Amino acid sequence: MTLDGLLLIDKRAGCTSHDVVQQVRRALRQKRVGHCGTLDPDATGLLLITVGQATRLTRFLIHAPKVYEGTIRFGIATDTYDASGRVTAERPIDGLTTERVEAAMTAFVGTFEQDLPAYSARKVGGVKFYELARRGEEVPEARKEVTVWELSRLGELAGDRLEFRLSCSSGTYARGIAHDLGAALGCGAHLASLRRTAAGPFRVEAALTLDELVERQRSEAPLGDAWMPLERIPLPFADAALDAAQERRIRNGQTALLPGVASPEGEWLRLLDRRGAAIAVGTVSERVGALAVVQPRIVFVPGADVVGFSRI
Repeated sequence: MTLDGLLLIDKRAGCTSHDVVQQVRRALRQKRVGHCGTLDPDATGLLLITVGQATRLTRFLIHAPKVYEGTIRFGIATDTYDASGRVTAERPIDGLTTERVEAAMTAFVGTFEQDLPAYSARKVGGVKFYELARRGEEVPEARKEVTVWELSRLGELAGDRLEFRLSCSSGTYARGIAHDLGAALGCGAHLASLRRTAAGPFRVEAALTLDELVERQRSEAPLGDAWMPLERIPLPFADAALDAAQERRIRNGQTALLPGVASPEGEWLRLLDRRGAAIAVGTVSERVGALAVVQPRIVFVPGADVVGFSRI
């Protein structure tokens, strides 16, 4: 049986996001499985797993804002900016207070250019930064624009550690913020632990651990809120319902004229059949008065692979 949908997994520490994909593939007995946003091996929490034809929706889900909770340890800097790395500096934290840390955090709220860690998946000449770093080769400097909406403490400074919450744009390096915060305070720091609690509208409370997934599959128990079929996956654009004639055209890769669609030209739409099932996603190619001309870009075929009608 082919499954098409989104699965919420609560990743444990010590495995890669690719490891999770492989284990989900085996547990669900599905070939097409992907994920929407990498978690570092030591990090835990929410990982969005696309299954079957939903793998073609990854591009719409991967850029969702993320929320994390974690712990920063001050006084020790590492080459990876987290607890897995080699210690590069140790400094005393005498005089470090909760108030000083909180004041320094404010500089990391807003939109700014973040220096990428040397141990990151960014590529240069087809080689990942972390591969260069592990070989002791020079890693080029690189930056990317990120947005942090919240960086706040969760409690008081306890010795050399402080728990925090981070709400940020996709692609923000939490360990980079921990490292830079320590540098700003003059004592150094690294990310001691990290847990992703949300990605867009998805929450870790609804997710299953891999062990829970395996057990539910073994006992044929429902996956509950951790599973969403194609038509229930929240997407960052509107739905449009089709009548029988429109559905036939869309399934055949042809444009359809849709009334009652307010989306502007170029906007994406999820297209639903008369039963409310998702059959395609497409774009408004043009507007003709009150009508939207909708071009299907990805058509979902029940029990089969996705059909693509353009290079997108």
